[in-house]
Amino acid sequence: MFSRLNTVAFQGVDVITIDVQVQISPGNHGFTIVGLPDKAVGESKERVRSAFHAMGLSLPFRRITVNLAPADVQKEGSHYDLPIALGLLATMKAIPSDSLEEYFALGELSLDSRLAPISGVLPAALHAASFEKGIICPHASGGEAAWAGEINILAAENLLSLVNHFKGIQVLSPPAPLMEEVSHRKELDLRDIKGQETAKRALEVAASGGHNLLMLGPPGAGKSMLASRLPGILPSLTPSEALEVTMIHSLAGQLNEGKLIRTRPFRDPHHSASMPALVGGGLRAQPGEISLAHHGVLFLDELPEFQRATLEALRQPLESGKTVVSRANAHVTYPSRVQLVAAMNPCRCGYLGDPGRACSRAPKCAQDYQAKISGPLLDRIDLHIEVAEVSADDLTRPSLGEESAVVSERVKRVRDIQEARYQGLGVSIHLNAHADGELLDEIATPDEAGKLLLKKAAHNFKLSARGYRRVMRVARTFADMNGSSSVLEEHIAEALSYRHLHFSS
Repeated sequence: MFSRLNTVAFQGVDVITIDVQVQISPGNHGFTIVGLPDKAVGESKERVRSAFHAMGLSLPFRRITVNLAPADVQKEGSHYDLPIALGLLATMKAIPSDSLEEYFALGELSLDSRLAPISGVLPAALHAASFEKGIICPHASGGEAAWAGEINILAAENLLSLVNHFKGIQVLSPPAPLMEEVSHRKELDLRDIKGQETAKRALEVAASGGHNLLMLGPPGAGKSMLASRLPGILPSLTPSEALEVTMIHSLAGQLNEGKLIRTRPFRDPHHSASMPALVGGGLRAQPGEISLAHHGVLFLDELPEFQRATLEALRQPLESGKTVVSRANAHVTYPSRVQLVAAMNPCRCGYLGDPGRACSRAPKCAQDYQAKISGPLLDRIDLHIEVAEVSADDLTRPSLGEESAVVSERVKRVRDIQEARYQGLGVSIHLNAHADGELLDEIATPDEAGKLLLKKAAHNFKLSARGYRRVMRVARTFADMNGSSSVLEEHIAEALSYRHLHFSS
């Protein structure tokens, strides 16, 4: 007796079709799973056995073999429980074997035959839709699968309801797509920040062009407050961006009740985070914080306190917009198009340049502290600003700054300009921060005065080729903010003013 059905394996954001082949044959009693299963897959047989017992069924006292093909692909995770159980039920003639042909199945079984929610349902459903097939999944994951489009979805509470459905005794209702509620967090409004007008301007520039930002200043100056308010001035995710972000969080098992994510991610890992936690990896090559922040903001507070190797691992993802994790047993790629915002103190004590509070080891203390950030990493950050300590006068004045909603409208207008430009040029990018090569030369070549200024600055500041190009990108954003079709000398000058920090000694 033999049956087969489809499930999936995940390699990064890529989904691979897995053929689940179930055979019950004469011979010594046993239950064997082959096809390079990991420990969780190997334990499926015990969960399946218990789930059958909960339904009043028992496995035949014969030899049971489950083959997961292709056999050279590593099978990881607990979502193989359901396809194995359904394959056994079809082989035992408990359900029609041809009823499984039009579905991909994945789900974890509890000992009482209930189906537990699993990660990766959305990318699996999209994969099934590409083959014009439906998907069988746990009821708790049905709302997530529904975003894959017009496909047949069987989202069941338990294994018995699936059996009844295939026998025609029960009809499973199609799940409705679930959407995350957009919370307007008024407590995180730019208006709450007193003073820091230069920093607010830099934050708006970063949001408008998608540029990376580094803030340097003493403790309590408001660096973290500024960073936490960046998502409030960013536009909402587009439908395609929302689907990408939701897929990554689904694979990481961090999707809230299977709801589509509508707000841009804001990830702020602690400086003790390991390299796999930040860039991805580990035994099962999970997405890291930089991938979970895809199409959003990655905020690294106390930047020099992160491990040096961990920070250096960010260089390639920041440049390419993707993270490639290579391990002996895995080679996976995750999208990582993020906006990096970093904050740091000028020295370990944080009060460099303040004669009343600076440590006695200045300036060497500051030099050693700042040297933890490599030149190549700094070169990838477009905007460098100093955040000064807020004066007592600013703190005692009433808050008169602009609300986030007002700034957000300006940011959206500038982003719409960029979107129209790149669509007209027939390229797939959307923001100035991602323009490069001949495209950047075409859209951001300055006027003659601007060229001369940029040439002098490149010589005096020792700008690298990467730094030179990033100045052009920021200048293009300033031009868009000012409604100028051309990049002028004033735009180059303002872009250069944000390029280099001048540390006090």
